[in-house]
Amino acid sequence: MASQSVNIYERLNMVAQDGDIERLYELVAEYPNILEHFDHVSFCETPLHIAAEKGKTHFAMELMTLKPLLALKLNFSGFSPMHLALQNNHIRIVRGFLAIDSSLVSIKGRGRITPLHYVAQLGNVELLSEFLFACPSSVEDLTIKCETAVHIAVKSHQFMAFKVLLGWARRVNKEEILDWKDEDGNTVFHIAASMNQTEVMDLLSMVNVKAKNLDGETAMDILQTHKSPIFPKVKNHRPLRKNKLLGVNNLSKTRHGSQESSDFRNAILVVAVLIVTATYQAGLSPPGGYWEENSPDSDNDGHTAGQMTMSFNLALFFIS
Repeated sequence: MASQSVNIYERLNMVAQDGDIERLYELVAEYPNILEHFDHVSFCETPLHIAAEKGKTHFAMELMTLKPLLALKLNFSGFSPMHLALQNNHIRIVRGFLAIDSSLVSIKGRGRITPLHYVAQLGNVELLSEFLFACPSSVEDLTIKCETAVHIAVKSHQFMAFKVLLGWARRVNKEEILDWKDEDGNTVFHIAASMNQTEVMDLLSMVNVKAKNLDGETAMDILQTHKSPIFPKVKNHRPLRKNKLLGVNNLSKTRHGSQESSDFRNAILVVAVLIVTATYQAGLSPPGGYWEENSPDSDNDGHTAGQMTMSFNLALFFIS
């Protein structure tokens, strides 16, 4: 009996690797409770993990519809199907998961790293904006090292991702996360200082510049200790006022501002255009809408056919 059970799940795994929906339903018809087995296992390599890793988009969506709980399971390496789809750049599967269950943006994998943390580290501005739109509270998720997605973006030198996260935090009145500390007591401002990221420090208005880490250092102390060449500049620098950072809505009022301010506004517009362009190429449907694809099952480029549904103004929302 035990060997028969093993054989059943070996067959199910082979079906998942092939992405064969017909054979999936044949197995379900033969063994109606075949998917119930996974309800009682805390960590396992489910057929949804296999499909997500192999890029079997249609099969993954079919299986998740039959058994949504599979999307919440972690494999023996501590990853969910959503994590595996991201790691293997199967973007259409990621969007399919997102359309079915937007809370997967916050699913914690190994190290309590969420999909939002992962795309912040990669600097994928397009997916980052989609994830924030789908699951706004995900911006507050912390890794096992007490890092927010903003910490991760700055540590990974992903400036565009940082700007998207910063704009989002301000739009949804979550600016307090900018002062949250990681396990070493470092705020985002500390990290930017330790990496000489002046652009990041320029944009971090309204933060507590006097905050100290576990070593008792402020960001300015770090710059001075490391004899950073940017210390004199930052020491006498006043962070941009919030209305300048969010100046996209007031471009006409600041048309005659400094060249630096103009360059910054242009940078924001470039980010917005990038999001809109990438969204158009990917045929994004906002979470809660329908998800569609009409090209081959396996993909690596994330481009699908479809009509653009994100407006330019909505793109600005993410980075303003």
